[in-house]
Amino acid sequence: MTKEANNTKTNKSFNGKSMAVSIATVLLFAAVLAFAIFEGTKNTVTITANGETEEIRTHAETVGDVLDEQAIEVGKDDFLSHSADTKIDGDAAIEWDEAEQYTVTVDGEARSAWTTENTVSAILEKAEIEVTKYDEVSPALDETVDEDTVIDVEKAYEVTIVDGGKDKKVWSTSTTVADFLKQHSIELSKLDRVEQDMDELVLPNSKVEVVRVEKVTDVVEDAVKYAVETRKDSSLLKGSEKIVQKGQNGLVKKTYEVVKENGKEVKRELKKEKVVKEPKQQILAVGTKTVVASVSRGTAKKETATPVKQASAQKEAVPAKKAAAPKAVAKAPEKAKAVPQPAKKEAASEPSGGKEFYVSATAYTASCTGCSGITATGINLKANPGLKVIAVDPRVIPLGSKVWVEGYGNAIAGDTGGAIKGNKIDLFMPNRSDAIAFGRKQLKVKILN
Repeated sequence: MTKEANNTKTNKSFNGKSMAVSIATVLLFAAVLAFAIFEGTKNTVTITANGETEEIRTHAETVGDVLDEQAIEVGKDDFLSHSADTKIDGDAAIEWDEAEQYTVTVDGEARSAWTTENTVSAILEKAEIEVTKYDEVSPALDETVDEDTVIDVEKAYEVTIVDGGKDKKVWSTSTTVADFLKQHSIELSKLDRVEQDMDELVLPNSKVEVVRVEKVTDVVEDAVKYAVETRKDSSLLKGSEKIVQKGQNGLVKKTYEVVKENGKEVKRELKKEKVVKEPKQQILAVGTKTVVASVSRGTAKKETATPVKQASAQKEAVPAKKAAAPKAVAKAPEKAKAVPQPAKKEAASEPSGGKEFYVSATAYTASCTGCSGITATGINLKANPGLKVIAVDPRVIPLGSKVWVEGYGNAIAGDTGGAIKGNKIDLFMPNRSDAIAFGRKQLKVKILN
C-alpha cells in the first residue's frame, strides 16, 4: 500500500473516533444536565421521626408519598403533623411520633391505652377513663411516665360514717378502717372506740361507727332520811302519837365518775361520799293508856283501866227506822251489885265553848257476829253497855277527846272504823233495835277538850 493510501486510511480512522467522542460527550453532558435539572427540581423535606430529625430531597407530591419513600407506617394513634394527602409545595417539615402502649388498671381491671402523650392525665383521657376528685390515682395526674409504668386507678364509692351518733356520707376508695379515718381526718381520743376492726376493709355502702367516750365527775347532794325512834308513853291514850323530837334530814355529798357515750350516760360509779350534815333522829311517843267511860245523868267520866288487846268493835251499819221507845229499867235491890245503865234518850244540854261543827252520824252495836266488842282504845263495850262511846276519824276528832253530840250527849271518842273518814262519826248503842232506829243523821258536835 502506498504511503498516501495509508495516510488516507489513518485520517478516516481518526475522524471516526473523534465523532464517537463528540457524541459521547454530548450524551454525557445531556445526562449531567438532565440529572442536574432533576436534582434541582427536588423539594427539601425535613422529617422529625420519634424525636430524630432528617433532611431529604424528594419529588414526592404528598406527605403520604414522603412517608412511603421513608418506609414509615403511620398508626391511628400516632402523631402526624400533616395529613397524608397534604401537597408538598416547596420545602416542608413533617413531624411524626409513634404512639406507645400504656397499661392502666381500674379497680384491678387492666386496660391498654395507645398515645404519644406521656402525662398520666393525658393517658387516662386517651383511655376514656373519667376520674373524679374522690378517686385515687397513682402516679399523680400531673406526673410523666414511660410505657413501663402501670397507672392504677381506684374509683371512689359512698360510705356512711357515724361519728358521735351523727351520720355523714363520704367518699372513699378501698382501704382499711384505720386508713379511712386518717383519710377523713377523724381523730380518736384515748377513750373513743370504733365498732369495726381497724384492719377491716371499707367496702361500698358500708358503715364506720365511731363512739365518742368521755368520763366526767358529777357531784350531787342527797338528803339522808332521819331515823324514827318510838317510845311507849302511858300518859297518852292508846292509838295516839306525839312527836317528842322532830327529825331533820341530813345531807351527804356524793362524787360520781360518770361514763358517757355519744353524750349519753351509760355508767355511774360512786367514788367518794362525804357527810355534810348529820340527820337528826325523830322521837315519837306512842300512847299505851286505855280508858273506860261511865255515864251518869248524861255525863261521861274517864277512868283508867288495865290495858287490853286493841281491837275494833266491828261496827255494823244499819238502815234508818223509827226509834223505839226505851224500856224501863227495874231498880236493883239495895244491896245488889250496881249494873251500868244504858244510854238514855234524853241527852245532856249543849255545853258552852268547844270546837263546833256538823258531822254525818250513824250508829253501831258491839253484838254483831264476829265482833270482839273491844274498841281501838281498849274499851270493852260488851262489858260496859251503858257507856257513851263514838267512833271517829282521829285526824278530825282526836282519840280520847271528850265530845258533846247533839241528841246523844257527852261521850268519849274511843273507837275508829274503816268507813269513818272525815266529818263522820258512829254512835255506840247497847242494842240493835236502837241502832237500827237511829239510821243516818246530820248532827252538831263539840270537842270539849
